[in-house]
Amino acid sequence: MVNKFSTSIQGYKKEEVNEFVKEVTKEYESMLNKLKKSCEIVNNLKDELKHYKDIEATLNRAILVAEESTSNIKKAAYDESKVILEDAKRNATKVINNALTKAERIESEAESLRRKVAVYKRKFRNLVEEQLDEMENFDDRF
Repeated sequence: MVNKFSTSIQGYKKEEVNEFVKEVTKEYESMLNKLKKSCEIVNNLKDELKHYKDIEATLNRAILVAEESTSNIKKAAYDESKVILEDAKRNATKVINNALTKAERIESEAESLRRKVAVYKRKFRNLVEEQLDEMENFDDRF
């Protein structure tokens, strides 16, 4: 804003200079107000940025905690599955051993019954033979 002032006998015209000073003052005040508003906006934006950075940091911590928890849960589940598998194997071994023991006992009982049946057959055959001998001897007596 360059201004050329008119001159009078005493120098520059006072009204023109005063008017120019008023315009410069208004322009300066306007620029100062704009600068203040810009500073306020910048400060508000800085505050917002800080707020969002705080939220970001909180979210990052939450993500880390969630990842850690997920890892811990996976490890616990894996460990538990190993324990369950080991228990199942032990129980399966017990069931198999019990079944084998029972099968051996049943086989032993079956063998014992076969021997008893053989002894019973022999005794019955002897009894029948004795009865036949008695019948034949009975016929010979009469």
